[in-house]
Amino acid sequence: MNEHSAREATLLEAFETAQPASASWADEDRAWADRVALEAAGAAVAPDDFVAQRARHALQRLAPRERLAAQWLAQPLWHARWIGAVALIAFACGLVADSIGSSQRINLLAPPLWGVLVWNVVVYLVLLGTLLAGLLRRGRKAPGPVVRAMQSLLRVRRRLPRASAGGSASALRRYALLWSARSGRLSVLRAETVLHAGAAALGLGLVGGLYARGLVLDYRAAWESTFLSAGVAHALVATLLEPASRLSGIALPDSATFAALRSAHGEIGVGAPAAPWIHLFGLTLLLFVVLPRALLALLCGARAAVLARRFALPLDEPYFQRLLRRQRGGAARIVVWPYGRTPSPQATLALQALLAAAFGPKVALQIAPTVAFGAEDDAPLAADPATTHALALFDLNATPEAENHGRFIERIVSALPPAAVLAVLVDEAAFAQRFGGLPERLAQRRDAWRAWAEAHASAPVFVDLEAPDPAAAEPMLQAAFTLPTPVVS
Repeated sequence: MNEHSAREATLLEAFETAQPASASWADEDRAWADRVALEAAGAAVAPDDFVAQRARHALQRLAPRERLAAQWLAQPLWHARWIGAVALIAFACGLVADSIGSSQRINLLAPPLWGVLVWNVVVYLVLLGTLLAGLLRRGRKAPGPVVRAMQSLLRVRRRLPRASAGGSASALRRYALLWSARSGRLSVLRAETVLHAGAAALGLGLVGGLYARGLVLDYRAAWESTFLSAGVAHALVATLLEPASRLSGIALPDSATFAALRSAHGEIGVGAPAAPWIHLFGLTLLLFVVLPRALLALLCGARAAVLARRFALPLDEPYFQRLLRRQRGGAARIVVWPYGRTPSPQATLALQALLAAAFGPKVALQIAPTVAFGAEDDAPLAADPATTHALALFDLNATPEAENHGRFIERIVSALPPAAVLAVLVDEAAFAQRFGGLPERLAQRRDAWRAWAEAHASAPVFVDLEAPDPAAAEPMLQAAFTLPTPVVS
């Protein structure tokens, strides 16, 4: 799957998982996309190809309804010519930089190219330290502030709208968040490519500026310093220029000759011909700035190109696992964990009917033993490795508490296989019998459960299992299972 296909799949995922759901993409659209993708791709194609083909077909229907998102998707987030543009600007800056000085005398300790060399040494040390830290930590490295700024520039070339016709703002914002997280590595590589290319071009521009001025002006080389003695200054210059001296055959002066080049500010007539020094400084820039940065730019650019052609989506996440299950024709295996109250036979039948409507008649349902209130740490929770979905069943009569209900959710999450997804269902039957004539009490209790669920990155589904409304409950149940597995703090 390439980068463009991954963007299409991510956009479709955002519309199929956003809460509140967008009116631009309904359940019948999702079913149509499944059917068309299965007919076109079948069960034999690779998983990422199936996901990509399904997204491509789905966008034929979604894009005309969401023109702003379609336009943003059509705009490439990256152009290779940006590297050339940045390099050209950096080269021009280096070319016109006053690396020598208006007095036609090179101060061997002062030219800006010393700053460029020191800065690049710092960059190399940071890159080396980051590499070593990454090897020791074996985790993802966090990009620095400059790279983060480049990420923002590359990712948000056009800002997604805050609002959209059809109530799709939540889907568009979710798309931006999903793509920002998934394209992080690619954005970092592209940012590093631009920065390395710019640094190489800047160094090359400084070299060009040195020689351009040397062709038409007679420069003299000298040095001056308030704090450095002749011996220390000679050691610094000799250490810096030694590789270039060995490579070019241009000999460096001894300490006495170098000391004779010392001048006072404004002194005229002191110094030696600058041509050998220009050669040495120019070659040093090529050795320590231009060539290493150009190689780093090529390496990062090549890695970015490979990653853009082979973009890997997180197919082990619940959303993609559901799509791939449909491709393989497998049935959902759902386990229900009641907490605090055992569902009645009527409620169990209603739950089976709702899940069969949401996941198809082949759904495999298991009702686990009820866990008593306060016994969440002692209950032996275990899930079959083939489990695809889990449902935590609560009673609206109870007030949600983090130390009990939250802990119960945490136990379920730890018991589930990695690809399984968890949703929360709250049964209103008993509460409705007690307070059916007080809708404000029902609204207050629902708000309490919503606040608890939001704190765990989830959304509860409210159903009266003694008298369910399948038309209303089924889409809410499907939407709940498209959310990420709840997180317990």
